[in-house]
Amino acid sequence: MDFGVVLQTNPPAWRTVGLAKEAEQHGFDYVWTFDSHLLWQEPYVIYSQILAETRRVIVGPMVTNPATRDWTVTASVFATLNEMYGNRTVVGMGRGDSAVRVLNGKPTTLKEVREATHVIRELANCRPVEHNGSKLQFPWARTSALEVWIAAYGPLALKTAGEAGDGFILQLADVDVARWMIGRVREAAEQAGRDPDALTFCVAAPAYVGSADQIDHMRSQTRWFGGMVGNHIADIVSKYGEDADFPDVLVDYIKGRTGYDYNTHGKADNDHVDFVPDEIVDRFCLLGTPEQHVAKLRALQEIGVDQFAIYLQHDNKEETMRVYGETVMPPLREHVTAKA
Repeated sequence: MDFGVVLQTNPPAWRTVGLAKEAEQHGFDYVWTFDSHLLWQEPYVIYSQILAETRRVIVGPMVTNPATRDWTVTASVFATLNEMYGNRTVVGMGRGDSAVRVLNGKPTTLKEVREATHVIRELANCRPVEHNGSKLQFPWARTSALEVWIAAYGPLALKTAGEAGDGFILQLADVDVARWMIGRVREAAEQAGRDPDALTFCVAAPAYVGSADQIDHMRSQTRWFGGMVGNHIADIVSKYGEDADFPDVLVDYIKGRTGYDYNTHGKADNDHVDFVPDEIVDRFCLLGTPEQHVAKLRALQEIGVDQFAIYLQHDNKEETMRVYGETVMPPLREHVTAKA
């Protein structure tokens, strides 16, 4: 299993770069960031500095979208970074949440996600592509290679991920829900004539290491995540209804949701996520002792998860990375070797 961290590009930018360097030092494989250019600093600029200050980690957005980023510009950014730093980037793609909603916009269609994924991937892999009636290709790109992973929750989005993505990003760590969603993505890939084993399956969620007597604090620091996930689930329930073929746990917990303020999006002190019960926090996140983290990660690994990415939006960033590097990640690495 690979491991990543997900950072917000809060100022100062050197702090984000410093956390990325620390992540590499502790053995993490990926450094992801949010991509909402109004809420936080511009991540694409910061990626160049992260790559310059590290030697191994792969960087990219979790996630960008086809609305606020011109597709050809996104492809050019990552192809340029790959040419400069040796193919150490990845793109997470979604319909758009905070980046578009703070502009009073709406998430894009899945058709646009599919098309953007194709255009970005072809251009950033030095191949020609048809776009807007023109045949395009970067004449300067020689060695760039880029994967585009699709983030999804809803039935049609999961189908899109299986049919068009190089990987699938699931932003919650509930084992039962992850099993259901990974199954839908794999099924879609097979029906499209693709090899589902060729896809990368990434689960991203907050992780907080602590003792049993710290559980209330750990929950208070990660409850925001249930609110963030609830935005996407509310859209799905609105579209498909409460009786749709969808995990009941997701539909049930958002019934108390009254709204969402993107000014506190992804923040531990989010003051409007009281509707998220402790059970959901415990199921969606990884909380507790190192042994409890290892046990849940083993369960995720057994259902096909290739990477776990930690949302580090809490007050224990450095310690969480240290404990993961020294205690949590090693047995998961060994587990992979043993299975092979």
